Amino acid sequence: MRDGGRNDERQAAIVAKLKSAGLRTTRPRVALAHLLFGQGDRHITAEALHSEARAAGLSISQATIYNTLNQFHEAGILREVQVEKARSYFDTNISDHHHFYVEGEGRLIDIEQNAISVDKLPSSPEGFRVTGVDVVIRLTK
Repeated sequence: MRDGGRNDERQAAIVAKLKSAGLRTTRPRVALAHLLFGQGDRHITAEALHSEARAAGLSISQATIYNTLNQFHEAGILREVQVEKARSYFDTNISDHHHFYVEGEGRLIDIEQNAISVDKLPSSPEGFRVTGVDVVIRLTK
């Protein structure tokens, strides 16, 4: 199969992913989805994605990057991991798992869900239910 055929298949898979999440397939969304999901599971900040978009020759504003990442997160195709008050990473692996955060490098490393045991959670306030537990273990060298 020609490489162009693989690219067409990847493009079709990305369009299908967006459509199945209920998102319109605008040109910026498809281009950013290609950057995000075309390289396997990864963790990326909005700023890093903006740099990748510019390097790929895309003329997309930082605001469009933030809006698109938030839309992907709300649609359930991207996971947000907040490691600091003003720093979020977006994770293409939306399965249940946790993270190591390498301070000083700004790098996240996946930890499998079953590698961490949370034995006891407090009772939820009335009217609420626990929908998930996210653990971020901070590392330094």
